[in-house]
Amino acid sequence: MAYSDEVLARLEPDVAEIIGRYPRPRSALMPLLHLLQSEEGHVSEDAIAFVASRLGLTDTEVTAVASFYTMYKRHPVGEYHVGVCTNTLCAVMGGDQILAAVADHLGVGQDEPTDDGKVSFEHVECNAACDYAPVMMVNWEFFDNMTPEKATALVDDLRAGRDVRPTRGPGRLCTWRQVSRILAGFNDGLAAEGPAAGPASLVGLKIAKEHGWTAPEPPAADSTATEGASR
Repeated sequence: MAYSDEVLARLEPDVAEIIGRYPRPRSALMPLLHLLQSEEGHVSEDAIAFVASRLGLTDTEVTAVASFYTMYKRHPVGEYHVGVCTNTLCAVMGGDQILAAVADHLGVGQDEPTDDGKVSFEHVECNAACDYAPVMMVNWEFFDNMTPEKATALVDDLRAGRDVRPTRGPGRLCTWRQVSRILAGFNDGLAAEGPAAGPASLVGLKIAKEHGWTAPEPPAADSTATEGASR
C-alpha cells in the first residue's frame, strides 16, 4: 500500500530538506532511509519504492543499501532495540553470556520484538567503547560495564516503562523511531547533554598530564612533494 496523502504531506518537506543538503541527490539515500524508518519503524517495500522514486534510482539499488547495513530493519523491531556487543574485548569480559541471557530472558530471536512490541535485541559488532566492556546499547545509547543480571534487569525496566538512563550521553532514551529521525539529520538538541567520556576513557590523558607528556610536532611539509602535488 502506498503512503496516504496525509503521510506524504508530512514527509515531503523533510525529504526536500534532506535532498537539498547534497550536490547530488543520490547522496541523500541513507538519510532518506532513516527518515522512512522513523515513519514506520522499519524500511518497508513502500519506503524502498518511495526513496527510489525521489532519487531516480531503481528499487533494487535502494534495496541493496537497505539490506547491507544492519541499522536498517526490514521488518518491525521493538520500541527499544538492544544491541549486545560480542566483539573481542566485550566477549572476553562476558558479552556472549550477556547475549545468551538476554535472548533466553526475552524468548525471541534477534530483531524480533517482544509480544508487547517494547523490546528487541541483536548481536552487534564493536561499539568503540572497549574501555567499558562489556557494553550494550539501547537505540544507540551506551550502557557500560554490563553483566547478565544487569542486562536482564535493563530489558525488564524497558518493558515496564521505568525511567532508564544511559551511562553516557543524554539523560533519556529516544524511541527507535525517534532515533531514526535523528540519524536522518533532524537533531533533537541533546547531542551535548550528559557526559561523553568517563574516567576509563580519560586515564591516558591523566597519565600524560602527570608526566608532562605531549604529542610530537608533525614533521615539516616536504616542499618538493608539495610542489609536485600542485602540478
